[in-house]
Amino acid sequence: MSGEGAGRVTVIGTGPGDPRQMTPEAGEAVARATRFYGYGPYLDRLTLRPDQLRIASDNREELDRAKAAIEDALHGHEVCVVSGGDPGVFAMAAALCEAIDHGPEAWKGVGFEVVPGVTAMLAVAARIGAPLGHDFCALSLSDNLKPWAVIERRLRLLAEAGLVIALYNPISRARPWQLGAAFEVLRAELAPSVPVIFGRAAGRPDEAIRVVPLGEADPALADMATCVIIGSPETRRVARPGQTDLVYTPRFYAGPST
Repeated sequence: MSGEGAGRVTVIGTGPGDPRQMTPEAGEAVARATRFYGYGPYLDRLTLRPDQLRIASDNREELDRAKAAIEDALHGHEVCVVSGGDPGVFAMAAALCEAIDHGPEAWKGVGFEVVPGVTAMLAVAARIGAPLGHDFCALSLSDNLKPWAVIERRLRLLAEAGLVIALYNPISRARPWQLGAAFEVLRAELAPSVPVIFGRAAGRPDEAIRVVPLGEADPALADMATCVIIGSPETRRVARPGQTDLVYTPRFYAGPST
């Protein structure tokens, strides 16, 4: 999707943190770009040449970052907007689409490409087995862009529907109570034995993966680098002597018919 004479914005994800989990296609986009926009810690994951300009901003400035990147591309620059994980999952691709949708008509002529990446829930799931082996969903616990009442309702309905739930943005200093409240909503719908996976920094040197039953799930086990996966009633935990337990959701549905 490119406009004649305009530059291009390519949105990439660096993956969950392990450099090997950034895709070759994303690496190609980095090699050809001259200007890079993103949250500082994500830009730090890249090794840039002297001729490549790094423009860092706060993680809460996504829409302003998107507008600045589009303006740069409009002036003919090859721009790369950098997210962690996959750029289309709770990341910068949506902010750029929103900016193009609501911005000046000229912005619609700027070349725009999203490069798929590896999102956190996939890295966490791979570390523990296959908890996403059957139907699942992803939900952000941040109430910065949607009311908490909407989040509570979605949690309740998702648990009732029997879906595995991957929680992004579970907790922060500004939002210290939401994960505990989410667990309370889920405990009203799910058995206390349902496994909960706390996957922190999957693939990085400070990785920490822990599995606990829902009845014992403690919000203190999470931070903003954590993706929390709550199993469904079908999800199983398999003990393996001398090895890490496996957690998986069977490929077949064995629950009651609806």
